[in-house]
Amino acid sequence: MIVRPALRGAAVLAAAALTVAGCGSAEEPAPTGDAGTTGASGGYPVTVPTAFGDVTIEEEPERVVALGWSDAETALALGVQPVGASDWLAVGGEDGLGDWVEQGYDEPPVLIETLEPSYEAIAALEPDLILDTRSSGEQDRYELLSEIAPTIGQPEGVGPYQTTWQQQLEMVGQALGRTEAAQELETEVEAAFEQAREAHPEFAGTEVAVGAYTAEGWGAYVSGDSRVQFMEQLGFENKAEIEELATENFFVPVSEEQVNLLDAELTVVFPIFVEASEFTGNPVWQTLPVVQDGRAVVLEDLTVLNAFSSASAPGLLYAIDQTVPQFADAIGG
Repeated sequence: MIVRPALRGAAVLAAAALTVAGCGSAEEPAPTGDAGTTGASGGYPVTVPTAFGDVTIEEEPERVVALGWSDAETALALGVQPVGASDWLAVGGEDGLGDWVEQGYDEPPVLIETLEPSYEAIAALEPDLILDTRSSGEQDRYELLSEIAPTIGQPEGVGPYQTTWQQQLEMVGQALGRTEAAQELETEVEAAFEQAREAHPEFAGTEVAVGAYTAEGWGAYVSGDSRVQFMEQLGFENKAEIEELATENFFVPVSEEQVNLLDAELTVVFPIFVEASEFTGNPVWQTLPVVQDGRAVVLEDLTVLNAFSSASAPGLLYAIDQTVPQFADAIGG
């Protein structure tokens, strides 16, 4: 396996910003039998455009390995059960799925370690398709995976981990021959956002800051991140002063002296790998007007937080139901 130190460091930072639950590396013997891929609606061959070029899938895949963030639950939502999956959400369960996922596996997939996937373990699963639509997306990662099976990487022009839920649905739907099902699910999610916006017109144009607190300190999310996109789809606008700090990354560090950047008309903050009390009891946090006025929402429930961060269609539907009332209460809607 090729591990480049610089890329490894970037991946660790990205994972801290992306995930809020522990990741394991439970690599077990491959399950027997094929993935559940009956009922495909698309004809083959199909060609999926990606950042690494067009990928042609000659026939309906039967053994799918889903490595990208939320690729597994997206495939499952479309009726396909991967035989191997990334361990992004392996939190207290052996299937790596969030609690909001209604569908279950007939047999849990082999979980593949996220930051340093074992290409040998992936190859041992004998996949005929690999989904990697939202990941670190390095060229050498793609080349190693594509030597094993046709691999669907991120779309062209999209940075690491920044594939939108719509793009993910479209690409996974095409690759699995489930385009119609993907379109139906996208329509359902868009309708849920529209319903929330109509129910809460006060969200429109309201300034929001979305931040996180880790063992390393504060950080804020910028456009291109799924959590900011979530808030924007509800009608909020990300704070301009935070956007000005944006680089190629979707998460920018915020020093103790800069914590006032998180002061907005609505602030949404959550802990990553730490207890919320580590920052809610901080005097600097407590002096922010948004906190003093009760307009700060701290997402402490792990299931809600993972759904909010998942950028998957099933996760978004759950997160809308759970978070919108909290946002409305905070800004007096």
